[in-house]
Amino acid sequence: MDAPATALSFAPIQAQHRDRTRRIRAVLKPAARHPAGTPESPESAAAEYCLTHHVLEGAEAAARARDTAAFDWYSAHPDANAPALLTPTAVGPRIVVAPHLDRLPRSTISETPYYVLGPDTIPAPPDLRELAAAAYAVGARHGFADLLIGHAVVVCLLRRKQLGDTLDSWTITRLPGTVYCDHVDEPVVLARDVIHEAGHNWLNDALTATACKISEEATFYSPWKKTMRPAFGFLHACFAFPLTVIYTARVLPSTSGDLHRFLSAYLEQQRGMLATTANDHAHALTLIADPDLRRHLHSVHREALSL
Repeated sequence: MDAPATALSFAPIQAQHRDRTRRIRAVLKPAARHPAGTPESPESAAAEYCLTHHVLEGAEAAARARDTAAFDWYSAHPDANAPALLTPTAVGPRIVVAPHLDRLPRSTISETPYYVLGPDTIPAPPDLRELAAAAYAVGARHGFADLLIGHAVVVCLLRRKQLGDTLDSWTITRLPGTVYCDHVDEPVVLARDVIHEAGHNWLNDALTATACKISEEATFYSPWKKTMRPAFGFLHACFAFPLTVIYTARVLPSTSGDLHRFLSAYLEQQRGMLATTANDHAHALTLIADPDLRRHLHSVHREALSL
């Protein structure tokens, strides 16, 4: 039976997706006409928002490198050549790639490596596309379809690891809707990590859409980092980790064996850390000026604490 949807529908994000996409396209092709046309669905708007950021990043890098061929490619492919890359999933077509680690540059735009869709991009091998599609299906079945539709359009699968290994995953603000993550041969685990990173993308979009500026002066203890963190990072952790707690609690009864033990240990660990944030989270939420956004963050945190 499908789980109830986690309530993350947020109209300002949808408006921001459409507006930001129009603005980027106007910069990339200022002479072109960009008619309003028929209003896009949130799903279509989210995909275009994500892909347009890849095109902007790729075109800017090409321009700085004076790479005319690459710049012309981005000009001719405002969708980053998505039709050739799409993988069908339960939440609609997604782009699943598996770039070699040496193809992930580091630069001033991100503290972590990243990958930009471009002329040399190819889809991930079939087994990894199947793994990702199965992960999307599990995530959607347990109530996270809207989050995955809007904030996990591109998934870059990195290192193949074993269950129990440390799994690294991240997002970068310059490429919203894109998730980078290690993986094991378990769709249930990949779904957990994609949901976590999609949560970061959601909150970044929500803060931008509501023009919320969080004070950099206040700091809070993060049990995940074991250090004091600015409110921005603390609130991000207190949103993305609770999402994985909610997901794991829902999916756990359908698992068995090593996978069940792995997820049980994860859930127990996260419950303990999350409990220590209760008082500080209430304080940190006062720094969020938008009442609707504050309500969403409170609701997710409270549901995870109740499990």
